[in-house]
Amino acid sequence: MSVLEKINNPKDLQIIKRELLPQLAAEIREEIVRAVSQNGGHMASSLGTVELAMALHYVFDVPDDKVIWDVGHQAYAHKLLTGRREKFQTLRTFGGISGFPKRSESKYDIFGVGHSSTAISAATGFAVARDMRGDSSKVVAVIGDGTMTGGLAFEGLQNAGHLGTDILVILNDNEMFISHRVGAIAGYLAKIMTAGMLKTLEKKVELFFKRIHFWGSTILRIAKRFKVLLFPGMLFEEMGFAYLGPIDGHDVYGLIDILQKVKQLKGPVLLHILTKKGKGFGPAESEPVKFHGIGRFNLITGEAEHSSGPPAYTKVFSEAIVKLARQDEKIVAITAAMPEGTGLDEFAKEFPSRFFDVGIAEGHALTFAAGLACENLRPVVCIYSTFLQRGYDQIIHDIALQNLPVVICVDRAGIVGEDGPTHQGTFDLSFLRLVPNLVVMAPADENELCHMLKTAVNLGKPCAIRYPRGSGVGVAIDRNYKILPEGKAEVKTEGKDIYILAVGNTVHPSMKAAQELAKAGISAGVVNMRYLKPFDASLIGSLAKKCGCFAVVEENTAVGGLFGAVSEFLAGAEKTDVLSISLPDKYIEHGSPAVLRDRYGLTAEKIAKKIKDWMKPR
Repeated sequence: MSVLEKINNPKDLQIIKRELLPQLAAEIREEIVRAVSQNGGHMASSLGTVELAMALHYVFDVPDDKVIWDVGHQAYAHKLLTGRREKFQTLRTFGGISGFPKRSESKYDIFGVGHSSTAISAATGFAVARDMRGDSSKVVAVIGDGTMTGGLAFEGLQNAGHLGTDILVILNDNEMFISHRVGAIAGYLAKIMTAGMLKTLEKKVELFFKRIHFWGSTILRIAKRFKVLLFPGMLFEEMGFAYLGPIDGHDVYGLIDILQKVKQLKGPVLLHILTKKGKGFGPAESEPVKFHGIGRFNLITGEAEHSSGPPAYTKVFSEAIVKLARQDEKIVAITAAMPEGTGLDEFAKEFPSRFFDVGIAEGHALTFAAGLACENLRPVVCIYSTFLQRGYDQIIHDIALQNLPVVICVDRAGIVGEDGPTHQGTFDLSFLRLVPNLVVMAPADENELCHMLKTAVNLGKPCAIRYPRGSGVGVAIDRNYKILPEGKAEVKTEGKDIYILAVGNTVHPSMKAAQELAKAGISAGVVNMRYLKPFDASLIGSLAKKCGCFAVVEENTAVGGLFGAVSEFLAGAEKTDVLSISLPDKYIEHGSPAVLRDRYGLTAEKIAKKIKDWMKPR
């Protein structure tokens, strides 16, 4: 029996012999690599936090003590140690365990995560609630160095430091790997700090300088600024945290020793650990960005599986924006820590002075773009649909209200798949349609995406283009990009009995559905709406008089999207019926896009069946 097979809950960690902990770490890494090679996932970060997860569950009494993982990219080892070992190979599959901590999945997942930089704020809430109850449980937030670029993390730090409550923030810094020498020195310093000696000395020095009239406060400020040369945690200490570290995040014994001491401290504490992304799997260590979030790959070589089908929408966008930028030097591109994911890495290589990665700061990205637009540049901001939610106020207040020509490219719109409800882009049609002045487009295929991008950068208005994750439909791309007429839909096929109004990636399945309906004797026309806003009221009005029967198909929640636009326009119209074929008013679980589209009736066959069943009583 392996060591990992003996671990059914965190308390089992304290039963096994301590000398077996390194072997356990190796077995956990093997299990993570095996599961991700089969199902895809966020691997490199989780490989880097194996020893940390072990040490946390060794020292703290979860779930009475609270451990909150920021984002959840780092939490695979946590899942293996908390009763989900036997189900771990179902990771990210439909009906299997989630790729992120999820409250409904385990009592050890005390806070659901998926978006960055939330852990410190949530942990502060847990800590204050504990204080109000008057118990002595501990609260720990684990956050990565990348997520510290999100402003919410600093808002949480500021509040926790101001409150002075007992909270431990562990900063996992995986930008470099700690050497044995640095690790030993830093570990020794951390032990001194946890013993209270250094903090006591600091207080005495501070009191001494405060007693010196006139120049004492000035000398104290200089002394504190000099301290930053020796202690990198000066920033955190100024925010009210006791800073400890940095220490080696792969020394499980050292981590346990430090955490046992930190557990006894009072007030806000930040422990800085250094880890290596991809630790223990050679390909992931050498290419941590590639293995941050990866699909299925060869377990031996580490090579990702590649499909031979049509290019992905992201790749098509990448090529299109580079081509347009060669023609127009005013085009600049902005992303929020996702240059590879959004396809802007190629733009960055060719136009480094016109590319801006602002970190995990979607709100800033949009207001930054607004400022650029004020100075007659043509900013293109590319953000995943699920993350664009975090910049909604900036879309309304800083861009659309001022009618600034910012192009917002909404990648990963609609069903995203295995990352689950925190990452599905199922709301953007609804929340974008509400914004005055904002033009909202969705291409039917990869060819139309290119034309829409050219249209958007030449429109001179705030504009959003939403497109899905994954491969296009395989149509030929016209390299002579055209400017599409604003607000005009396109009738793909005429019909007598019903018109299917489709938007974005539901257009081609709707055309196939119309062919299936024809076999059943139902004449269905198909309209590629192209624009959600402005809405082509003229066309829909004429079709209502001609037919009066519509099915609205969209990969978005039924609340407020295209169905909402059509229903509002046709409200009060006589002899007009509208069927909604869309996603339900709920959070969509994780699973492959193909499985989810079939489950929620967005395949050609399911679209046709729903229309046939709806039309039978007519």
